[in-house]
Amino acid sequence: MTEQITFETSDFASNPEPRCPCVLLLDVSGSMGGPPIDELNAGLAVFKEELESDSLAMKRVEVGIVTFGPVKVELPMTGASAFYPPALQAQGDTPLGAAILEALDMVQSRKQDYRSNGISYYRPWIFLITDGTPTDDWQAAAATIREGEASKKFAFFAIGVKGANMEILRQISVREPLSLEGLKFRELFRWLSSSLGSVSHSTPGTEVPLESPKGWAAV
Repeated sequence: MTEQITFETSDFASNPEPRCPCVLLLDVSGSMGGPPIDELNAGLAVFKEELESDSLAMKRVEVGIVTFGPVKVELPMTGASAFYPPALQAQGDTPLGAAILEALDMVQSRKQDYRSNGISYYRPWIFLITDGTPTDDWQAAAATIREGEASKKFAFFAIGVKGANMEILRQISVREPLSLEGLKFRELFRWLSSSLGSVSHSTPGTEVPLESPKGWAAV
């Protein structure tokens, strides 16, 4: 625990830039096996490459990854320069409710780190990608998301891969969930990297218009 705190404090001291945190909440349940999980992994690799092309985003964007099927913190909140995508494997069911709560805890904990070290930050993003129907209680998580969105604690985005229960996603997300066209994870992550880059170039607290999700969202 001491090593972790020392590392974070040192990181903030050497890089006092505002932070732009994003938690990727990724469904790796059994139904994602085969081409879907392969393309998701390829998309994460593209995400890293795109971030690396933006020097300011590399200093400001932080990425955390929570997978579910079962729920697991694959990557604690990490600066973009130290972000290396894990090799995800499909397994298990779809405990979406528990995964959302884990992601919210990660965001809250990281915001406390920023405050303790005098680091300003942008509103955190939680970016959900799922292809199924939750297999656990998701109503409590949905209520927490709506409460958090109303008080601008974070911004929650939901992306449904083919097979996702879009009706439930609409009950969870304040924003209209988007459907991924085919398996265009690479295009999706290019959009995400570009969007986070735009936010990271702005002043914390200001609203940044996002690019249209053309090229990856089904219409």
